[in-house]
Amino acid sequence: MTSESSHSAHIQGLAQAAREASRRLATTSSEQRTTVLHRLADQLERRAATLLAANAEDVLAAADAIDASSIQRLKLDAAKLAAMIQGVRSVAALPDPLHRVQLRRELDAGLELTRVACPLGVLCVIFESRPDALIQISALALKSGNAVLLKGGSEASRSNAVLLDAVQDSLREGGLPEAAVQGLPDRAAVAALLQRPDLVDLVIPRGSNALVQSIQAATRIPVLGHAEGICHMVLDQAADTAMAVALVRDAKLQYPSACNAVETVLIHREAVDRLLPALVDDLCPRGVELRGCPACLGLVPDLQAATEADWDTEYGAPILALKVVADLDEALAHIRAHGSGHTEAIVTDNPEAAARFLAEVDAASVFHNASTRFADGFRYGFGAEVGISTGRIHARGPVGLEGLLSYRYLLRGSGQRVEDYSGPSARPFKHLDRPLIP
Repeated sequence: MTSESSHSAHIQGLAQAAREASRRLATTSSEQRTTVLHRLADQLERRAATLLAANAEDVLAAADAIDASSIQRLKLDAAKLAAMIQGVRSVAALPDPLHRVQLRRELDAGLELTRVACPLGVLCVIFESRPDALIQISALALKSGNAVLLKGGSEASRSNAVLLDAVQDSLREGGLPEAAVQGLPDRAAVAALLQRPDLVDLVIPRGSNALVQSIQAATRIPVLGHAEGICHMVLDQAADTAMAVALVRDAKLQYPSACNAVETVLIHREAVDRLLPALVDDLCPRGVELRGCPACLGLVPDLQAATEADWDTEYGAPILALKVVADLDEALAHIRAHGSGHTEAIVTDNPEAAARFLAEVDAASVFHNASTRFADGFRYGFGAEVGISTGRIHARGPVGLEGLLSYRYLLRGSGQRVEDYSGPSARPFKHLDRPLIP
């Protein structure tokens, strides 16, 4: 057997083991899966020093190989680790999503139809830079009864190895198969699995625009993800100045490399005289590079001039594009032309403008008087997220447990035949909806 065929057989073996593990997870009790998650949180606490040391090595090794934004996502510290552990415990505390009855309908006497939630099966998740993503994904997969095959970026290899070991120890201690969460060794493994819809049910890429597009082009397996995070904040004529400045600052600087960080601010022309100077005074001393349209430059000449490319750029850095718009119509048109469907926000005290914005903007998350940074699975109460979806089918926005579930129809009868409900003397259906039961 050649080395290539041996590698292919190994990857197929990993995926088949994941498939078997997924079948077992689908029938486990909520208590067993929740116990594993609590064990995982405990494991992370015990391994804190080891994990942070491994991560420090990753950061040092990657310092000259990746950009500052990626380094920020790669680096773990005590606060990120605490948030990671809290996220696992939050997922553990969520109600069990499996076997939940979504519909209960009496088709006829003694013939009852139910629709129940079930796992998707086997997930393949590819992610870059962020080692904390491994824990978020693993926790949600286990809670929802899915197996997952993980390929993290090579820049986080030491961190991911410690984290994966913690997950598999927790599975083993909890009596669940270690194959439920496995790491993939290389890009060739991912490429091989992208051609196996019989072994993988959903692919989730988390990373750059280039990564997401390459995965989408390479597989027939459904792909859940977002290509870009070009988020806007509209400062309406009726925006409170202090609130507008504070929200732009938070949306840009709280974590500039996040996909939900704001990249373009659209300012109503009737409010630009008061809002633009306030933004400049607040953001420039904090190191934000502002790029303005001609109308902005007319008010603040020393701003850098924005180009057409700026309206379509996800900076992932403390850079912000500013544009003056005539009214809400122009702001909405700009978002339609340049938005990525991720997160859009408006700051206004005008309820009519807010209602129109919330109704008309087609994005996964649409906010009024709130920072775009709230677009996050943990902040939405999902415990964590496997990623962000900007598609319109299945899951959208921060994807938590519900996005990892499908459903099955169960029909319980007492000898009924379709022929009894057909023809001139057909028996009528009742189609009576009944109260849902666990």
